[in-house]
Parts: sequence; structure tokens; C-alpha cells
Amino acid sequence: MNLLRNQCCVLNAGAGSWAFEPLANELSMALEIDVSEKPHDFNYVLHVEDHKVAQSCKSFIPFEAIQYASDKRSLAAIFNEHRIQTPQTVLFSGFEDAKNFIRSNTCTQWCLKYPTSCGANGHRMLRESDSEPANWPKPYVVQEFVALAEPEVYRTYCAGGEIFGWVVRRFPKGAKTSPWVAHAQGARYENLHEPPMAAMQVAEQAFQAVKLWNAFGCADLIRSQDNRWLVLEVGTDGLFNHVDRDIGDSAFENILLQKIVKAFWQEAVRRR
Repeated sequence: MNLLRNQCCVLNAGAGSWAFEPLANELSMALEIDVSEKPHDFNYVLHVEDHKVAQSCKSFIPFEAIQYASDKRSLAAIFNEHRIQTPQTVLFSGFEDAKNFIRSNTCTQWCLKYPTSCGANGHRMLRESDSEPANWPKPYVVQEFVALAEPEVYRTYCAGGEIFGWVVRRFPKGAKTSPWVAHAQGARYENLHEPPMAAMQVAEQAFQAVKLWNAFGCADLIRSQDNRWLVLEVGTDGLFNHVDRDIGDSAFENILLQKIVKAFWQEAVRRR
């Protein structure tokens, strides 16, 4: 195992590496491998300036999966292709096309999602009277907005072909709320322990579609008004973002880390 450890690293280099440094150090200690600015034979890729390096090296989290998780346009396309249960999501090359669509579908609320945002930054409700936003990346991601009596988003995780964990993000009682139930918007996690079978099934389909099933990632879900579980998006570590570990439950945070460690070495051995 020591020989194998010498062949592996947490890859974290370049000007943006500072944002991943705490996670890089945590993973380095847990995996007992070095943080390196140069790729090794097998890598936990966090950051490199030249994405061709990440694309060409052997990576625990596939480069393709990192790309999917970083861009809601790519997620919408792959979810639609694989018929993943999600809120209805449509891509439009022109803003007038998007507005014509919502004019024809007035029984549903619609939102415009900023495709590369984290923490719901930039998302907005979409109305017929809206003007075209300046400098917005195209195509436009227009998604059905599922109104909930209590805004909440559920999250489950996968690592090494296993789904585990079930947490919910909610706003604390008495706190200001937002349509966007993100940690960055003031929502906080609560550990619910075991995910429902129906939620696990749709989450697994999403993880499989974006090539995360044998690596590590998370899926955010909501329950529709007709009690179906819908996937909002998936997340993973690398290049653009990393999965939020600040759950507020140290026991679960440790389980999360140990699941990643097990999955990493499982994949490292398989790909020797």
C-alpha cells in the first residue's frame, strides 16, 4: 500500500488553488498522500490552471463529471437525455424565445438559473415583463419553479457505487428566507440519516448519468407537489467548486470523509 500511496496525490496547483487548500490538506491527511502541484499516476484533482492536465491525468473524479457539475446547461442537457426526474428544464438560445415559452405556459412559475453559479448566486424568477439580462451566458436555463410551503432541499451522497446520507437544508425558524435554499443564502443543514428508497433511485440515476457513481458527489433533490422526488443538480469536487462539508454534524462529516477514502482507494487499486 505504501508503494501505491507514493503513486497517488491530491492535485492542487495554480492561482486558484488557495480556494481548495483546506480541503486539499484534509484529504491529504485522510488518504495519507501528498498534496502536489504535478499529477501523479492517480489523482484526487482539486485545481490546476490548465484543464488539459486534469483531462489527461488519471482522476478519481472523472473530468467529464466535474464539467457536468460545474454548468447547469450541461446538467440540463444530460438529465433530459437520460430522462432523469427533474423540474421541467428547457434551454433557449434567445431571451425572447424563453419569454415566449413562459407566455405559453402560464400555469407554471419559471426561474432563470445562472448556469455556473454556486450557492444560487444570480438565480431569479422569470416573468414576461423582464428585460434581457446583460452578459448572461447562453443558452438560457429556464426551469420550473416548484413552490414549497416550507422551502427545503434534500441532499444525498454517493461514493464508490454506494448512496449514503440524507440531509436537508432549511432556513432557521424566524430567519429571513429566500426562494433559493442554499447554505450561502442562510439555510442550514439537518441530518435525517436514511434517504427514502424513491429518492435513492432517482439520485442513483443522476449519478450514473453524469459519471459520478464510482467516484464521489452529492445530489440535491426536492419533493414535488405530487410527491415525486426531483433532482435539482449534482455536485462534486474539482476545478470550479467542491462539495460543502459544513453539515454541522461532526459524526456525519467523519463518515463522509471515510466513505471518500474507501472509494478513492477502491478506484486506485482498480485502475493500477
